[in-house]
Amino acid sequence: MNTPTAAETLTPQGRKAVFGAWLGFFVDMFDIYLPIVALAPAAAYFQATDVSKGTAAIISAMIFAATLLGRPIGAVLFGHLADRVGRRRTAIVAVTGFGVITGLIALLPGYQTIGLTAVVLLILLRFVDGIFLGGEYTSATPLALEHSPKGRRGLVGALIMTGYPLAYCAVAAVTFATLAFVPAGGLDSPYVQWGWRIPFVIGALLAFGFVWWFRREVKESPAWEAGTKEKSPVLELFRGANRRNFLQVFVLMTGIWLSLNMVSAVLPGLLADPVGLDDSQISVVLVIAYLVVAGAYVAAGVIAQRVGRRPSLIVLGVLTATVSPLGYALIVGGAVTGIVSVTLLVVLVGVVTLSVWGIITTYINERFHTGVRASGYGLGYSLAVIIPAFYAFYQSGLTAFVSLEYTPLILLVLGGALIIVGAAIGPETRDVDMGATPADHGVPVAEEKA
Repeated sequence: MNTPTAAETLTPQGRKAVFGAWLGFFVDMFDIYLPIVALAPAAAYFQATDVSKGTAAIISAMIFAATLLGRPIGAVLFGHLADRVGRRRTAIVAVTGFGVITGLIALLPGYQTIGLTAVVLLILLRFVDGIFLGGEYTSATPLALEHSPKGRRGLVGALIMTGYPLAYCAVAAVTFATLAFVPAGGLDSPYVQWGWRIPFVIGALLAFGFVWWFRREVKESPAWEAGTKEKSPVLELFRGANRRNFLQVFVLMTGIWLSLNMVSAVLPGLLADPVGLDDSQISVVLVIAYLVVAGAYVAAGVIAQRVGRRPSLIVLGVLTATVSPLGYALIVGGAVTGIVSVTLLVVLVGVVTLSVWGIITTYINERFHTGVRASGYGLGYSLAVIIPAFYAFYQSGLTAFVSLEYTPLILLVLGGALIIVGAAIGPETRDVDMGATPADHGVPVAEEKA
């Protein structure tokens, strides 16, 4: 076994930066999935008592999509700040912002008190929340990877991304524990009236705790401090070679986001109908699946570090377009029964579809030079979410050809195809120097100075 050299080992400050990026992303994703997990049993609090099932589904989708749509705006604003004034300060502002917004959401009155204004305020606050959420990973993740040695970046990026599945498990655990002591039921039940606020308060406190620790322990990225500061990083991102790099990343991320939505947003609902699992069973199945997915992220990151990011992305795109739809069809088609069999299939679909996230964070950061890295990563990661965010409308259109529960199969094939194309038209990046000049990232010197 080869022993890592000093140049391949994270420094103490590097370890703090990596932990900070992981913790920040964990808190970010905890906040993202609060409406899906914690608010779901209390949906009636924000809706009229006679709302139809279809309208209720649209409201839930709008609450979730509002956050996703706010993230690209946050990537523009905070990406600019992270490239201009520093990763560290930008991360602190962003996390403080979404901590405040999450706390405000916990104070919202319901439909019984202010009518339709309640859900309008919730959607608006989630949109603003998304703006701040988009700033966290845009700043903290480049900082951590710029602190990391080349041979460790695959592992570091994968570890940071485990914040997503682990945050989902944490939200589910907090919600389950809250429901055990504050039962949900009708509109006047304790959880519907006030219990749902507890996970949101916890989310806000996690954000403030992160800010306190991050300010004390994490220093600015040496690569950013030594690098060239672009006057307008976002404008520079959409010029010449930077633009070509961005468009390639956009195609790749569009496929990844579309595939993710089929697993994280659509599949849980299908486990209830037509599969027939109750809420508790669904929670257990998803927690198990996401715990396994966290391990799959790390495995994917390590493998990609050894064999290359580009071929690894292409292989995972092929698997997403082939194995994932097959597993999905077996789940929703009733070909398997029993909680154990369903759980195994959900784990399979989750691992195959989501393992790409263990690679993509490092890959995107390696695609852009220091002067535009935060903007490139933030926008490349976030802007691509917009088209996939309207997945419910694509599903509705596809019902002209197949029944609703089978529409995710088509979208998984499309998502996998976009991943393959996006990865194939891009370069290998594992040997990129994170402190390299723009020219080393394909930006000619004349273009850089233009």
